[in-house]
Amino acid sequence: MKMEKELEQYLTASMTKLVKDVLKSTLKNPKETAFLIKSTKNMEIMHQRRKDMGDRGNNIPGFLIASITNACNLFCSGCYARANGMCNDDEAEVLLTAEDWESIFSQSAKVGIAFILLAGGEPLLRKDVIKTAAKFKEIVFPVFTNGTILDDDYLRFFDENRNMVPILSLEGNHKETDERRGKGVYQRLYHSMSGLKTNKILFAASLTVTTENIDKITAVEFIENLQNHGCRGVLFIEYVAVDGKSQTLEIDEKNREKLAKCQESLRKKFPAMVFISFPGDEKQMGGCLAAGRGFFHISPQGNAEACPFSPFADCNLKEVSLLEALKSPFFDMLRQKHLVGGEHSGGCALFQREAEVKECLKVAKLNKTLEVEHDLQKS
Repeated sequence: MKMEKELEQYLTASMTKLVKDVLKSTLKNPKETAFLIKSTKNMEIMHQRRKDMGDRGNNIPGFLIASITNACNLFCSGCYARANGMCNDDEAEVLLTAEDWESIFSQSAKVGIAFILLAGGEPLLRKDVIKTAAKFKEIVFPVFTNGTILDDDYLRFFDENRNMVPILSLEGNHKETDERRGKGVYQRLYHSMSGLKTNKILFAASLTVTTENIDKITAVEFIENLQNHGCRGVLFIEYVAVDGKSQTLEIDEKNREKLAKCQESLRKKFPAMVFISFPGDEKQMGGCLAAGRGFFHISPQGNAEACPFSPFADCNLKEVSLLEALKSPFFDMLRQKHLVGGEHSGGCALFQREAEVKECLKVAKLNKTLEVEHDLQKS
């Protein structure tokens, strides 16, 4: 419990610093300044809510990852969502409705979850859910988008709803981005950036880090180009070879140390920007943050999963509350076995130990079945 409290303090301090860092360079943009000042106050309120829940024995993470759709208009090579079957464009699948998501967002606000990362698929394809999320002003929703359908209507929407923050995904320069995401995507991305910059909308970039592009995407010239296009932050996301074929693209510990040093240098060079790496930064937080320790993932169908890279669940948000999902026997077992929150050498801990994760799920489901049978016998 002591470790969880220390983690909560670390996450809260990191989130507060994140907002303040951006605020330092935004005073010429009244809408953005007003949003960030309000966000700082909201984060204090959310922190107190999490603390109150913690005092009652409920460990509440600081953020969630919500994949709100299984559809996407691109077919990026090495995409984890398509590799694990989550993103499949199958219209026959029963997805969470906008009303379902509204309930989840409402429950999240009540317990103090300050950030909900909206992903997919391509989240902008679910405008109904995007508009629903915007109503919860106390929560910041980073929206991870490929940027190709960010039209004038969406620009107006993001301008009016500053708690919705676009995070545009790219792989590097023209060649790297188009090779992985499709011909013409790079040009469309930068057109979207121009629109965001013109409308003075806060946005960041998500960069997939591989052995092939690490030098290019951490180069001063590359980051300077992003900044000139209005980008205010960069998330370095380590590539995970979910296809089982591209392990050579995964960065090793030496490259992680290199990435950490580059971030440190970039923070000094670009003080008006924010730099975060994932899962690299988890090492400072005592290991993997998944399974409710720092976050968990909700699939488009409502499954409460430990992490997007580990699509296994023992409960569904259509059937249980958010609090019940956080108390999932499966999540609890992952923590007990130190598959999360344990020694962290880098990379995705749960993906690397999938066999052990599946065994935990099997045991958790078996125990749940035995408990139900015991309760039935007692009644």
